[in-house]
Amino acid sequence: MSNGRFPKNEIISLLDVHRRHNLAESTSSDLILHELVDQSDLESLLELRLGYGTSKGNLTLRKLIADRVGVNPDDVLVTQGAALSLFLTNFELCGTGDEIIVATPCFPPTIDAMRATGATISPFKLSFEESYQIDEAAFISTLNPKVKLVSIASPQNPSGVSIPQATVKRLVEAVRARAPDAFLVVDETYRDATYDGNAMPSVAGVSDRIITTSSISKAYGAPGLRIGWLTTQSADLYERLTFAKLNTVISASVVDEALTEILFNKLDVILADRRSALSEALDRLSRWVSDHSHLAEWVRPDAGALCCVRLCHDAFSDNAVDAFYTVLEAHDLQVADGTWFGEEKRVFRLGFGYLPLNDFMVALEVLSATLSTTSDKQSGA
Repeated sequence: MSNGRFPKNEIISLLDVHRRHNLAESTSSDLILHELVDQSDLESLLELRLGYGTSKGNLTLRKLIADRVGVNPDDVLVTQGAALSLFLTNFELCGTGDEIIVATPCFPPTIDAMRATGATISPFKLSFEESYQIDEAAFISTLNPKVKLVSIASPQNPSGVSIPQATVKRLVEAVRARAPDAFLVVDETYRDATYDGNAMPSVAGVSDRIITTSSISKAYGAPGLRIGWLTTQSADLYERLTFAKLNTVISASVVDEALTEILFNKLDVILADRRSALSEALDRLSRWVSDHSHLAEWVRPDAGALCCVRLCHDAFSDNAVDAFYTVLEAHDLQVADGTWFGEEKRVFRLGFGYLPLNDFMVALEVLSATLSTTSDKQSGA
């Protein structure tokens, strides 16, 4: 592959490779169209005019999003997934000579879009040992006037660890003081993927220096509808991002927006079903980790259908880690390599919400066998 603006990342395989035991996906189970659309919805959709959408996005949909995150509809910009929100924000705010601070590990397109701006990227490493918690003092010490964007996620991808709202408030005030031209971007894509119904409040309304991004892909089970959004209480930035959207995709699909409006009107039922499934799967996974503590360890997530698992150092040499990834295809098994996200290779993202529970338990059995056959400890190496 020749050198392009965007580096190669094997996370693209999640779009094109679908093995039977898929523990790589970070979404809840996929919605099926008939679960979303009833006869009255269908009659309305059949009258939908297939023209351009609006520059900001469907007003009714923006109102539904705004009510959910606690801002005004005019603070919400509908985009093609959270990925476009992140892309537009990076390209509008940053360029050569600017600096971006990004908490890693993170969603690969987040940092890859940053690299394409020409700005200097300063990764702030969060560690497995510290359960991916932010050291506030160390993070704040990286801020300086050249910084134009600070990027975090809550809950994080790949770990599912949340950042307390109080921490976000302190971080954004530090950004205001130390990097006065910068915005704090908070990706909240997994916020509604809870296990008990108690989602952390959105930080969308906390400060005019905060941009939030989210979508219907992960928590809501509808990544095939390419709808996401960003929020900002800065009127100037909102206008700039609206024109950035115009110059890239013009508008969102009116069909996707209409279906998303239907989804939001049924969201309580949709999320309740997913919450029950995620809670059960997380409980089973917790027991699996306990039973395999001699081979693997994890950081328990706060939300989302994802977590980070690490192959134990005393059970897996570097060669054994390589062997683990080498045999995955033979076992028809998928996990998400930690290096895709900026982690070390012995850490992988494990998704526990995509497969039906019985299939998930079978996949964990296959993972157990794979670990046993590649571990130095089990093989006697």
